[in-house]
Amino acid sequence: MKVFAISDLHIDYEENRQWVYNLSQSEYKDDILVLAGDVTDEIPSIEKVFLFLKKCFREVLYVPGNHEMWAFRNNGMNSLDKFERIKSMAKNSGVRLEPGEFGPLSIVPLFGWYDYSFGPPSDELKYQWTDYRACKWPDGFNEKKVTHYFTSLNESSLICKNRFIISFSHFLPRVDLMPPYIPQGKRYLYPALGTHQLELQIRRLNPQIHIYGHSHVNVNIKKDNITYINNAFGYPHEKWTTSKQLLCVFEQ
Repeated sequence: MKVFAISDLHIDYEENRQWVYNLSQSEYKDDILVLAGDVTDEIPSIEKVFLFLKKCFREVLYVPGNHEMWAFRNNGMNSLDKFERIKSMAKNSGVRLEPGEFGPLSIVPLFGWYDYSFGPPSDELKYQWTDYRACKWPDGFNEKKVTHYFTSLNESSLICKNRFIISFSHFLPRVDLMPPYIPQGKRYLYPALGTHQLELQIRRLNPQIHIYGHSHVNVNIKKDNITYINNAFGYPHEKWTTSKQLLCVFEQ
C-alpha cells in the first residue's frame, strides 16, 4: 500500500482536468490518495472528481481549500452552506473528510483558514485576493472567526494515536514553510496562506508527516521533527514551483 499526495488540482483549466481524468483506474487500487484541497469551486465538478478518484484509489481523504468555499456562483448558498454540501457529497461518493486508520498508519485531515497570524493584510492583498469577493460568510464572520470555526472541527481528531500518523490541511500551519527564494513582491500574499492555530493542533497530534497545499510552492522539509510536504499541481503556467504528478509520501 502506498499513500500519494496532491493538492491544488484546479480542474477549471483543461490541461489540469485532462491530467486528472487520465489517471489509471487500475494502478492505484491498493493505494490511498490525500487530496489537500482546491479542486474547483463548481459543485458538480467536485462531485465528478470525487466519484472518479474513488474508482482509481482504495481510499481518498480530502479537505476543501479556499476555492471550494467560493459561493459567488451558488445563488442563495453561503460558504458554510457550501461546506456542508461538499461534506455530504464526499460521504455519498465514499471520500473521507474524517481520519482513517489503515493498520499501523492513521491519516488525519485538518480543516483551516487564515486569520492573519502570518501578518496583517495589505491594501494590495485586500484588492487582489479573490476570496474577499467570492466567499460569502454568515453575518458577523470575519477571517478570525472563520478560522476558529474550521479549526474547532479538528479537536476530536487530535486524540488519534498510532505507530505512524500523517496529517494534512489545505492551509499552511507555519509561514516559515515558504522558501527564502520567494520574491519580496509576492510576499504580500503571506497573511492569507494559513494560521498558527493549525501548527498548535499539529503539535498536539504529533504526526511524522504533515501535507498541505494552497501556496503552489512545492516543499519537502523537516522542521521540529515533522516532515512538511506540499505537492501542488497548480496552474498550467506554474512549471517551476509545482509538480504535475502524484507524490508517494508513505509505503508499507
